[in-house]
Amino acid sequence: MKNFSHLLIKEIKELINKQLVISLVFILIIFNFIGGISKTEMKKAMAKQKIAVLDLDKSEISRNIIGALNLANFIIEEKTGEKDKVINEVRHSDLDLLVVIPAGFGQEVTNFHPGEVETYSFLRGISMSGSRKSEIVKALLQTTNDFLSNEYLKKKLPEMDPKLVKAPIKSREFIVVKDRTAEGSSSAVIGSLYAQSFILPVILMMIIMYSSQMVITAIAMEKQNKTLETLLTVPISRTAVVLAKMLAAGIVGLLSAAIYLYGFRNAFSFSSGDLAKVMSGVTPILKQLGLVLNTPDYVIFGLSLFLTILVALSLATVLGVLAEDYRTAQSLNVPLVFLVLVPYFISLFADINTMSLPAKILVLAIPFSHPFFAMQNIMFGHLKLLWAGIGYNFLFMLMMLYWTVKIFSTDRVLTMKLKWGKKRVVI
Repeated sequence: MKNFSHLLIKEIKELINKQLVISLVFILIIFNFIGGISKTEMKKAMAKQKIAVLDLDKSEISRNIIGALNLANFIIEEKTGEKDKVINEVRHSDLDLLVVIPAGFGQEVTNFHPGEVETYSFLRGISMSGSRKSEIVKALLQTTNDFLSNEYLKKKLPEMDPKLVKAPIKSREFIVVKDRTAEGSSSAVIGSLYAQSFILPVILMMIIMYSSQMVITAIAMEKQNKTLETLLTVPISRTAVVLAKMLAAGIVGLLSAAIYLYGFRNAFSFSSGDLAKVMSGVTPILKQLGLVLNTPDYVIFGLSLFLTILVALSLATVLGVLAEDYRTAQSLNVPLVFLVLVPYFISLFADINTMSLPAKILVLAIPFSHPFFAMQNIMFGHLKLLWAGIGYNFLFMLMMLYWTVKIFSTDRVLTMKLKWGKKRVVI
């Protein structure tokens, strides 16, 4: 056990090198820079925005619209003159939105004829603040439409409620999950579950990619520097050597993934407040439907994730043995990345339980698929599929571990090379 701990510490020290530390620090700086820019743009979007308004009508209704724009956190710069000249003037200014209320607008609306309000968006780039302005104007005009239509209905049908006339059908939406039913919006529930589960595939993908790349590179460097031969002469079992390499890569991979996720959270934390507001209203519905995970559920998910990481590391160890040097090791991670990306994108855009049987078998044959779908399998009670995936990954991991130890127990670990030109392994 003492020799194994020394070997493990030695492997970790070799993986945590100057290049890794510099790259992680650089990533943190980049993410913080992105987060700073994103937060600045969000503050600009939420601050008072300056827009131009040309009121050619000068009616009470047009002044009410301008007043509503003032209340909507806009700084109004009123223009005068002909419309074409004003449009040309705004085009050459720093304003990017012009609202034109044409002459006769108030009279048309008063006579219950449709009146038109023109908006001109001057695109000089792409930003959150630019799109938000036009959307707010549209929302205000829609609110004005509702108000005017209510006034029209009150005059024509004074004994009727305008809301009832405009919306005679009321909708009550219920969500059913197995034997549980709750009243609420299915789109809100699906959106909140999607938001919660979005980060999990990212965590898994990053851990697998970084851990496996570390194993492949470390073994390739040892082969290139002839240190692997020395290591194999040490009186330690080959199984311990394999396990130390895999465990060290897993620890460093988890650390790297944690740092990346910390930077990712800092870069995009501007949306966390909106997510919290959405979740606060949906959480009672999730609890009523039994879609909230408890401690045993997280333990099961952690087991699925841990086995998948071991599978990735065992595959990476074999690929590292096939590498001839450090340069070829960089490309050997491509098959693993591909096998991770396939279930990653499928988990984001598809439901594994509604896929055709051949497609489902093909996807689930990839060992990395199971933790991507584990969370929703736990939530919706698909426990057979969940435990089948855990069992499959456990057997796959044992098979790969046995094969890896067998390779390390012979001299083939030093002689195996992948010859791309001949498309075969030369032993």
